Amino acid sequence: MTDNPMLKPRYTGIPTFMRAALVADPAELDIAMIGLPYDGAVSNRAGARHGPREIRNMSSLMRTIHHVSKINPFELCRIGDIGDVDLPNLFDIQKTMADIAEYYRAVHASGAVPLTAGGDHLITYPIFQAIAAERPLGMIHVDAHTDTWDEFLGCKLGHGTPFRRAVEDGLLDPKRCVQIGIRGAQNSDEGWDFSLDQGMRVIFMEEFTSLGVDAVIAEARRVVGDGPTYISFDVDGLDPVYAPGTGTPEIGGLTTIEGQALIRGMRGLDIRGGDVVEVSPPFDPSGNTALVGATMMYEILCVLAEATAKRKA
Repeated sequence: MTDNPMLKPRYTGIPTFMRAALVADPAELDIAMIGLPYDGAVSNRAGARHGPREIRNMSSLMRTIHHVSKINPFELCRIGDIGDVDLPNLFDIQKTMADIAEYYRAVHASGAVPLTAGGDHLITYPIFQAIAAERPLGMIHVDAHTDTWDEFLGCKLGHGTPFRRAVEDGLLDPKRCVQIGIRGAQNSDEGWDFSLDQGMRVIFMEEFTSLGVDAVIAEARRVVGDGPTYISFDVDGLDPVYAPGTGTPEIGGLTTIEGQALIRGMRGLDIRGGDVVEVSPPFDPSGNTALVGATMMYEILCVLAEATAKRKA
């Protein structure tokens, strides 16, 4: 029997991300896969705290070689699962954001690039605090919502606010940010207005449908250019027929194959990290949303591994 866990039966062993080794020290890795089981900042349906565990389970179904790009990320980079972020101040949002940022600063200082399974979308903000402190990042952002609102019920730290906070802190370059799949009625237009006023390229779902996925890929690549870029994939960017297990579903979204094509279209960019967020398993007992999340995480892993290997060459 092989010692390579990726070649063993997929129902055996500890269900780490992609069946990769469980590694204690991120300094041993080029890419660290991380679980962030936090959903204390949701505005409606909770449950994304259970996302990392179920994404791990479903990621056992992933294999090594991508069928389109032929990328084998595990040959390009040292990849492992470093477990979940510890959250000792779970019921205090500000302290929890500080704890997350501290954790990712240590990962970043080790030289490992983070790929995260959330969790609600606020988790991206403290990740940016850690990995974008030296230079603001560009972003490929797939989502039904811009997540650039100022506050919700008096709180400025919610899953609808991370990218407003990141822009205000100089962590996210809005002119190198593209938001894809935006849709759904809102009670205020402040999020849309902030994104547009700051120079973000907002591709509402109707424009996505009109342009087609290839043209959207070309536009996204134009916007982020050759600078350091992060991929943040909220599963509610997909139509809920493909990902019903999420906190804020909006009908009329991307198909799974469009989501996959978008990520594959980012090959060659300077990708510095990524996340898949808002998988809420309690709202999808079939497990399909977690499988979608795991598959999108694998898609990001492939382009991230290629970019990481290129930087290290």
